[in-house]
Amino acid sequence: MNGLLQSGIGMTSQRTRERLVQRLHEEGLTNMQVLEVIRSTPRHLFIDEALAHRAYEDTALPIGHNQTISQPYTVGRMTELLLAGGPLDKVLEIGTGCGYQTAVLAQLVERVFSVERIQALQDRAKERLQRLNIRNVVYRWADGWTGWNALAPYNGILVTAAAREIPQDLLDQLAPGGRMVIPVGEEQGEQHLYLIEHTPHGFVRQVLDPVRFVPLLSGALQ
Repeated sequence: MNGLLQSGIGMTSQRTRERLVQRLHEEGLTNMQVLEVIRSTPRHLFIDEALAHRAYEDTALPIGHNQTISQPYTVGRMTELLLAGGPLDKVLEIGTGCGYQTAVLAQLVERVFSVERIQALQDRAKERLQRLNIRNVVYRWADGWTGWNALAPYNGILVTAAAREIPQDLLDQLAPGGRMVIPVGEEQGEQHLYLIEHTPHGFVRQVLDPVRFVPLLSGALQ
């Protein structure tokens, strides 16, 4: 998307971003479109200024409200898995958070419908994406467990917090042929990334990488 590449100095420099993308490639990310979007998306704009010097480390960082911005590898891995079945025109994201994963997705699919339970976080994410001229995202402040049924079905669903179990409402909103990527597990126990495909014979689930996410909680907060 034009205009996204914002030059910086020091830890936000282009060279620093190049090193991050090289590391992600060495760790196993292979989708060059995803890597290019991570290279060109200014992650330092999605975190507090005090942490900007760590923006291009491959690590999760706090964003307030007991939430985090996911590490770039995890963002890339989940995006790659979602896109592996082919181009997507309608993706539901559960957990807008700071908007970084939203921004990456929005540059790779036609439309993103993003649900966030913490209104203050989503309001700031909207402002950031508007500054970056990302206009193909529709937002909803609501409980992510229930998805966004009014606009279903979606041919991709990406969940950015760990569910104790896979929400039935989200399965119901996944279009035939669609893919869902979701971390599953307890907050203090084991969590794994799941890839769920809606096939003609039902839902096929693959258990993939061990991960660490904040929990997917119910309810909506201002």
